[in-house]
Amino acid sequence: MDAPMFATLPAADMARAKEWYRDKLDLKPVEEAPMGEAMYETGGTRFMLYPSPNAGTNQATAAGFTVDDFDATVAELRSNGVVFEEYDFGEGMTTVDGVITMPDGRKGAWFKDSEGNILALAQAP
Repeated sequence: MDAPMFATLPAADMARAKEWYRDKLDLKPVEEAPMGEAMYETGGTRFMLYPSPNAGTNQATAAGFTVDDFDATVAELRSNGVVFEEYDFGEGMTTVDGVITMPDGRKGAWFKDSEGNILALAQAP
């Protein structure tokens, strides 16, 4: 199949989730559906927030953002109140102050949205 794909993220409270994406990531819906879904677009990719009582139950990364200026983006997100998670993946792969540095020098970080969905931030190669 050759078709555009988009990520879907559940939200237990759509109003709270839309406010979080607006205030923390400066994203606003490009479309809203009568059933409450909200479609966003960033970097040419779309993702949808949809109402679900299962929000925040996935313990793995749900979606990620690739950025050119990683340090500036982390600083901007922190100034907006985003809190980065701490992880220990073993074998020396541990976040320090919420940021992991890969053997090739690229950086990554993870944070949760208002609904508990885990989002990743990755430095562009």
